[in-house]
Amino acid sequence: METEKKTKKELSRRDFIKGAATGIGVGALASMGAVSYSPMRKKYLPQVKRKQHDFGVCRSVKVTNISETSWFSNSELMGDMRDVGGLLVNQYDYNWPPFGNGAGLGKGSYKKGIEKIKHLLPNQLDEAWKIAEKNAVNPQNAGGFAALVEMEDMDGTIHKYLLDSGWSYKWMDDAFKREGIDKMLQEREIEKLFISHAHFDHFWGLPVTYKYDPTIPTYIPQGFYPEDKQYIKDSGHQGEVVEVKNGLKEIAPGFAVYAFGVPIICRVFGELSMYFNVKDLGLVSVTGCCHQGIIKFADTAYRELKYEKDQMHGIYGGLHISPFEDWDPKYDDLVISLENWGFEKIGCNHCTGILTAKKFINRGYNVIEGTAQHGSKDKAYLGNGDVIEFRA
Repeated sequence: METEKKTKKELSRRDFIKGAATGIGVGALASMGAVSYSPMRKKYLPQVKRKQHDFGVCRSVKVTNISETSWFSNSELMGDMRDVGGLLVNQYDYNWPPFGNGAGLGKGSYKKGIEKIKHLLPNQLDEAWKIAEKNAVNPQNAGGFAALVEMEDMDGTIHKYLLDSGWSYKWMDDAFKREGIDKMLQEREIEKLFISHAHFDHFWGLPVTYKYDPTIPTYIPQGFYPEDKQYIKDSGHQGEVVEVKNGLKEIAPGFAVYAFGVPIICRVFGELSMYFNVKDLGLVSVTGCCHQGIIKFADTAYRELKYEKDQMHGIYGGLHISPFEDWDPKYDDLVISLENWGFEKIGCNHCTGILTAKKFINRGYNVIEGTAQHGSKDKAYLGNGDVIEFRA
């Protein structure tokens, strides 16, 4: 009976790690995908009472894609993952930059990697990255994701937030300078840094942010491992770290974040996403990767929040459907079922998958296309330097 009860509960961190070691984790991840992607899932779930939590309204939201190029070669990334043992291996074991220790693929560690560069963080990033390039596996493949999110209060005040900090110190520093993020951080214009999750391409470029503002308050989802938290310290952070417990947390009128307690590939746990209630429009959802699944992302908003016109107006981010440009028939179910949520404006990046973005467009969804500039590969999604705005 106890075993039966346990299987009905959400997978805990201990279960996830144990499953990864025994092979059960692969099945668990496959099951999560089936639940997230199937539009039929609601038939098997009990009806829930909507909480309709009122978190206020804002006037507008603007997202600037600082960098969506998390990596440059899918084949190199997937080849490394395959050769090191699969998707459930600890990401610090890969020996990717900046934690390269010279021992080769699959023989990395946070401790041995950080000791080579810690004394250079966060101010001597060029030198630190040269050391990483020398000791790491495929350093040329590192890019990173980060976005600037600007929210306008009802009184016209603009609040700036940074979502994620990328991967490569060099690539991200160049991207920050291109979009003026370096100066915004130096002048303390950006109020908070939100780390969506601890994956290499969203989190390992952290010293680039702290180089320009080491005191910026940093928000992380519940579930960071000890080395993830240590990296925040080792990166030169001198400010407050706020761990958002699983569930909803209001940040400002019209802006709340939600921490999803989900296990993710490469031994990462937890994802933090953003919700905005835009006056006269409805809900705008912003996500880094959406590992929790786009259906769960939308379901959570519907269940938890009160928003204008009861309308899910817009969504932006890495919707994580075919990030490696693979395809499975169940993804078509998801593309079709997205229509049920009635999004009026969709912005996505390469993490969504070029194939997915084009399928959205072919179905007639209002996808805001990009310019394929600064290294982005396709106009079907919002690329580096592109902007999406949600305003009545």
